[in-house]
Amino acid sequence: MEAVGHGITRQLRDAITLRAALIMAGVLLLQLGFALSYMGAFHNPKPHNVPITVVAPPAVAQQLVARLNTLPGDPVTAVAVADAADARERLLNRDTDAAFLLNPTGQVDTLMIASAGGPAAASAATRVVQALEQAENRQVRIDDIRPPAPGDNGGLSSFYLVLSWTIGGYLAASALNMAAGSKKPTLPRTAVRVTSMLPYAFISGIGGAIIVGPVLDCLPGAFWDLVGIGTLVVFASGVTAVALQSVAGTIGLGITILVFTILGNPSSGGVYPASLLPPFWRAIGQALPPGAGTTVVRNTVYFDGAATTGALWVLGAWAFGGLVVAIVAAMVRGRRQRAAAPQAPVTV
Repeated sequence: MEAVGHGITRQLRDAITLRAALIMAGVLLLQLGFALSYMGAFHNPKPHNVPITVVAPPAVAQQLVARLNTLPGDPVTAVAVADAADARERLLNRDTDAAFLLNPTGQVDTLMIASAGGPAAASAATRVVQALEQAENRQVRIDDIRPPAPGDNGGLSSFYLVLSWTIGGYLAASALNMAAGSKKPTLPRTAVRVTSMLPYAFISGIGGAIIVGPVLDCLPGAFWDLVGIGTLVVFASGVTAVALQSVAGTIGLGITILVFTILGNPSSGGVYPASLLPPFWRAIGQALPPGAGTTVVRNTVYFDGAATTGALWVLGAWAFGGLVVAIVAAMVRGRRQRAAAPQAPVTV
């Protein structure tokens, strides 16, 4: 009986090594982090400084702006503009999420929104204005000047498209790493992996654009723009994964998942915009590729590329930074290996 016990113990030791136990512990941390990040971001969305533009006669405009800006909890940030045309332009340029047009001669005012830019933000602004109007015994009419496409239910297609691109990018990089037996990449091997990401990213961009365009009609138009955006998103995700796995090995994959999926997706603004997220997720969202990518896709398809410059710089910075880190890590590793290699004896 004692021999059987020793046999089971030996088999367990052979099956569950220290490395395997550490990997399982890392997976558990990622799992718990996933739950904490998503539920922490989404469990209680509250509007915070949602930008609203006000159009009203000068005699009441500043008073109305002051009233909106002093609402408990700071749900909105209001500014006054000259006329409805100016408010419409700000809405389409993504400088505001709603425009409140006060009717000085009647009891029915207008709230202009562009829900394609984020239905949750438009809904939050609508609820704030409706509560204000109800307190004044007035009514508000909703004018959605840029709704999502019929196939883009809830305006979430941009988010899911970028989600597929980012996950595909780092999984492709991980596949390249596993195909090489998880060897520490040399400079030539790193160059091959990074170069391989380019055609993969381009094909991924084409595939995503076909799915949301001709196949499902979720995000119609801007086909080649989406191909370019998809190529950049996938390449940024892929080379970042190459860099992190080059530096940290298997742990690098966990860090990639942490950055892109656990932190990046709930803070991206795809489901709830930054103005409805808690402070931490609000602060990091547009600095990570999922948030920047979602902004670029949404604003390109619905708003002719308005307010995309900063997000494109973010994606470019991740792509360039990942490329530099991957190459430098491979060069440093090669130099250390050469220095540690035994010197051949010199024969006289």
